[in-house]
Amino acid sequence: MKPNFAQMSTAELKAYVRENRDDIEAIRFLFRIPPTVEVKRYPAMYDEHGLPIEENIRIAEQAMRQRIEEANRNRQHKSDSPQSEP
Repeated sequence: MKPNFAQMSTAELKAYVRENRDDIEAIRFLFRIPPTVEVKRYPAMYDEHGLPIEENIRIAEQAMRQRIEEANRNRQHKSDSPQSEP
């Protein structure tokens, strides 16, 4: 049975999330992420010995570049659109 996140203090909820990192519902509640927002999960950047996993780092870097490019396109599109007058 899952705990009632609404009744937990922020400190209790943070501690719960640290112990249950795969509980997306708790993470969404902690950060107030609406259920309609897609949460993208990436593979671990480091192995159990603290060594970097180069392929996973490359995947994350590529995803970040794509998000930045998309944000820049959206920003440019908004600045190119004519402002509607009231």
